[in-house]
Amino acid sequence: MRVRPTRERRAWSLGAPRQPARLQLQPHYDPEAFGRFSEGIARFLGTARYLVFQTAVVVIWITWNVAFRNREAAFDPYPFILLTLALSLQASYAAPLILLAQNRQTDRDRVNLEDDRTRTDRTREDIEYLARELAAVRIALGEVATRDFLRSELGHHLDQIRKEAER
Repeated sequence: MRVRPTRERRAWSLGAPRQPARLQLQPHYDPEAFGRFSEGIARFLGTARYLVFQTAVVVIWITWNVAFRNREAAFDPYPFILLTLALSLQASYAAPLILLAQNRQTDRDRVNLEDDRTRTDRTREDIEYLARELAAVRIALGEVATRDFLRSELGHHLDQIRKEAER
C-alpha cells in the first residue's frame, strides 16, 4: 500500500502553524462511483429478470442436489445449508446497497424539491409582476379614447357643424 502525505503537508503557509506529517493509511475510494455502482445493483435487483434468474438458480440447485443425493455430485444435501448461506450472503449485501441507493435518491429528490420551490417562487413573482403590469395597462387604457367614443364625439361635432351650416 502506498503511503501518501496529507494535504496539510504538501501545501504549507508561513502564517499557519506547522503540523506534524500524518500518514494516511486508509484506502481511498470515490463515493460517487460507489454510489453509482450501488444504484446499478439496486436497479438490477428490482427487475423481473433478476427474480427469474434467482428462481432458476434455486430450482436448478435444489433439483441437482435432490436428483444426485446419494452420489458425490450432490454438493449440498437436503437441508441445503450452502444455498441458505449463499442467499443470506446475497441478502446481507443487497440490503445495504439498496439503502444506499435509496439515500442517494432521497438526496436527489431533496435537491429537485428545492429547485422546484425556487422555480415556483420565481414563477409566482413573474405572475405577480405581469398582473401589476396588466393592471397598469388597463388603467392607462381607461384614460385613452376608444374608437366608439371617438365616433360618437365626431358624430356629435359633425351634427353641430351641419346645424350651423344650415343656418
